[in-house]
Amino acid sequence: MKTRLLFPALVLTLAGSAFADKVVNIGYSGPLSGGAAFYGKDVQSGIEMGINDINKAGGVTVNGEKVTFKLVSLDDRYLPNETATNVKRLTSQGINVIFVPHAGGILTVQPMTARDPAFLLVAYSSEPKILEAKNPLTFMLPPRYDNYLQPFVSTQMKAFGKKLGMVGTTSAYGKQWGEAVTGEWQKQGGTVGSNNGVDYGTTVDYSAAVTKALSEKPDVLFVGGPSQPTALVIKAAREQGFKGGFIVMDQAKFEQMDQIVPVSYLNGSVGVLPTKEFAGTQVFVAQYQRAYKKIPTSEAALNYMGVNVLAKAMELAGTTEDPIKIKAKLDAAAKALPQSKTIYKMLGVTPDGHADAEFIIASVKDGKYTKLRVTKVFK
Repeated sequence: MKTRLLFPALVLTLAGSAFADKVVNIGYSGPLSGGAAFYGKDVQSGIEMGINDINKAGGVTVNGEKVTFKLVSLDDRYLPNETATNVKRLTSQGINVIFVPHAGGILTVQPMTARDPAFLLVAYSSEPKILEAKNPLTFMLPPRYDNYLQPFVSTQMKAFGKKLGMVGTTSAYGKQWGEAVTGEWQKQGGTVGSNNGVDYGTTVDYSAAVTKALSEKPDVLFVGGPSQPTALVIKAAREQGFKGGFIVMDQAKFEQMDQIVPVSYLNGSVGVLPTKEFAGTQVFVAQYQRAYKKIPTSEAALNYMGVNVLAKAMELAGTTEDPIKIKAKLDAAAKALPQSKTIYKMLGVTPDGHADAEFIIASVKDGKYTKLRVTKVFK
């Protein structure tokens, strides 16, 4: 009895590893505190659930050796300089696969991937510049957001009018999104008001920014950042009498915002279709809700799939330590992903490291989602 009390951690480690020959650490640097913490934890939970499922099934066999996984998470508070510090810390521990879920952090650490020790960067952001960097050790999970621009703008301009107000987040990702939607809005013949963006990670009261935007009489507001503060921006707009539509940046999710504001506030919005509305996601949604007591978004689902693709790629590559060889097997691994691990339809991974996965956007009316037609321009 005394031995069990003295060494509980050892007992748990052995049980959790399913007696694997090797435990491989997977790194994560994301916002686990501050205004983006809910977003960062959604990503983290998807990675964690993927690892737990793999380990419970006995792990994977890599070059004849049984392998399980462990997640090592560090908080970067959504700050790119802290992402870089965390990546240095993780690689110094021999970790060669690291997930980062924000564009500023991803773009900051991409140049570090090929340094000694090299690592595979799993990028959870839809920022097109991540792919344009042509980094050979980046695996980008979400669809690039420039595919959303044309249908978002045409839908809202037709429904509400030609003047756009701007109240997006001022993160690196938010600024790029803002510039892109402004360009598309003007391309389709609309006018754009002044930029009243604020830092969604630190701002508490959005009333002043919304008041400035509404003073220019917009027909549509561009909003977005993490779901929770985005909901508060929409709340402020509706409570100040705004009757128009919203273009919601893809980082914010309807299924989280409608837990914070009345669903009627979201009417007239366009954004990403909730994960639970995709065909074939019911089992994953139920499992995730049992484990984490919350609704899964694409943050959880895509990162869950990403972990499973990585584990299969290691099997196919015959190594857990060579990120170049692992990256080379991502496409084959994605195509070999079993149906039980496939939340969204995935066709493979492109040569530049982009997951070629299904994506669907939608408009909201009376709490119901209408899918919008999208022609994929960029892969």
